Amino acid sequence: MADSADPKYLDKRTAERYLRSGQLDDKAYERHIKGLPDVAEKAVPVETLMLGDVDDIDEDDEDDLEDEDDADEQDEGGADDNDEGSASA
Repeated sequence: MADSADPKYLDKRTAERYLRSGQLDDKAYERHIKGLPDVAEKAVPVETLMLGDVDDIDEDDEDDLEDEDDADEQDEGGADDNDEGSASA
């Protein structure tokens, strides 16, 4: 097999199947994995609410969720009202 493996064979979700069938070489796959950069510092925590947890939200949590939604909408809309007011003053 060539030095650079076809990217479709390197996908973590399918690599094992291609390794078993012989379409991907073990050594080529190991070289690929070792060559990947460490991007752990880019990771962000994700908080997820399950369907049963929705009833457990108190009013403070609902306010926080609304504040986050408002901030997201402002980010998508470009400049917010505070920037426009300070520019004319």
